Amino acid sequence: MNGTPGAPPPIRKLVGLTGRQMPSKQASTVVRKPDGRDRPLLPLWAALFTAAVAGVVMDLAYPEVGFWPAAFVATGLVLVAAIGRSVAGSLAIGLVFGLVFFSLLVLWTSRYLGLIPWLALTAVEGALTAIGVIPLTLAYRWLPHLVPGVIGRLVFLPVLVAALWTGREVVLGMWPYGGLPWARLGMTQSESPTAELSSWVGVSGLSFLIVLSVAATLEWLRMGGWRHPLRIAIPVTLGGVLVLMPAFPTTLAGTMRIGAVQGNGPSGYFDEREPWAIAHAQGDATRPLYGENLDLLVWPEGMDADPFESNYLANYLTMISQQVGAPLLANAATSVDETLYNTSFVWDPRISTMPQRDQLQTHAKRNPVPFGEYVPDRAFYNALVPDLIGLIQREYAHGTDVPLVTVNDVPIGLAICFDVIYDEVVAESINAGAQVLVFQTNNADFRGTDENLQQLAFARMRAIETGRSVVNVSTVGTSQIISPDGTTSASLPAGESGVMTADVELRTGTTLGTAIGTIVSWVLLWGGLGAVAIAALLSRTKTRR
Repeated sequence: MNGTPGAPPPIRKLVGLTGRQMPSKQASTVVRKPDGRDRPLLPLWAALFTAAVAGVVMDLAYPEVGFWPAAFVATGLVLVAAIGRSVAGSLAIGLVFGLVFFSLLVLWTSRYLGLIPWLALTAVEGALTAIGVIPLTLAYRWLPHLVPGVIGRLVFLPVLVAALWTGREVVLGMWPYGGLPWARLGMTQSESPTAELSSWVGVSGLSFLIVLSVAATLEWLRMGGWRHPLRIAIPVTLGGVLVLMPAFPTTLAGTMRIGAVQGNGPSGYFDEREPWAIAHAQGDATRPLYGENLDLLVWPEGMDADPFESNYLANYLTMISQQVGAPLLANAATSVDETLYNTSFVWDPRISTMPQRDQLQTHAKRNPVPFGEYVPDRAFYNALVPDLIGLIQREYAHGTDVPLVTVNDVPIGLAICFDVIYDEVVAESINAGAQVLVFQTNNADFRGTDENLQQLAFARMRAIETGRSVVNVSTVGTSQIISPDGTTSASLPAGESGVMTADVELRTGTTLGTAIGTIVSWVLLWGGLGAVAIAALLSRTKTRR
């Protein structure tokens, strides 16, 4: 008890470098509750506004704007809003951030099917984001209570916060219905000097390092780090690693002359078209490559019919590949025992009749898009929105084969459309020996949106992460041939037909990021959640004592 009548109750002193009680002007700007836990940095109304601003800023980090520093700023805003909040408060902050961010990022989903898919996707991803912010707030509540010194604040706390943020991204990339790993921080960095770090730690590892640097800098500021010069070493070291780390080396193994065709045909789901319009658009655009000395010709995703069941289309593909004088890597919906697959295949110019499927090298898309290429739990959703679900007649099955074909003894890794965002698909092709990557896509359903630019940025990140050249070819654009360092070798703008050719570098060797990327994701997910659970237990025990 304070022995002086009328005196205010004692105030807990702030903890400095050694954990001893020191005057606040010399120790820290961290404000704590009487039990030692952090107070909110902002009133709730201001925190909610900050979360909304963070959602807008985060969207600016993704194409079409593609201002990569915005990812760092938005991350910092979310953390500032979350610190010191209750569980309900952190849920509200996460929901505001998630709804604003995803409503902007995936606005392109409303291009053809209207508002319902966009609102549904935004609501699901926003709700999952809200839940994911709760562990962040709990980390700020419990860990400083357990490890109150400088190392706890500048090392252990930022590491845990970064692991929890990245773990949330991993969950969103897996669930529901295969997830949507579209909004990872690492994917914002394709034009950034930090992108080369992905070749060491993978895309999720890059997300972790981004949040780690932001969280450490924030703690340095909160602790008044400018008054203690040595404390800046941790944020500065992290910044140096992010910016200066060179790419993981791979080995040049020759070149391959590849031609890619963007036909700009009527390949959208609801496009009106004459019979064979898609194939003819691709074939007409291919004419400038007749007689070229190519090793491989690449067409994008999609065709008018199954070439294994259509004599006309089979003969047409044979004619094209013979005119060019090279195998044709094309794509179509094909059926096996009445099961439909989104299939890429290598068409040999020596084919004279309609081939059987097992006569050609094929690969079926691993992750068909839910509510786009198939409808999960169709009966349930059909009962809710029958008019909308009735529009989606496709029911593609999930492929299981290795995403790899071989042309002239060169292993070529494949990813069909949205498969480019799934780490395991790309890693499997590299582990199988792929020396170059080819991504075939159809963006016709999203003409006039920034979807194709977002997907192109992801393709560029894959080039840097794997140390491989990437041929990214779309039906309607934007198509590019990308070098292993992320630079563009050839390009076609959206909405135009044309061809690209390049002597594409072939490379061998597996980058560390490709080898451990999936492991890093799982370690961060379960390590972060496990650490929060242990912190909760220890904090409760310490409080009771």
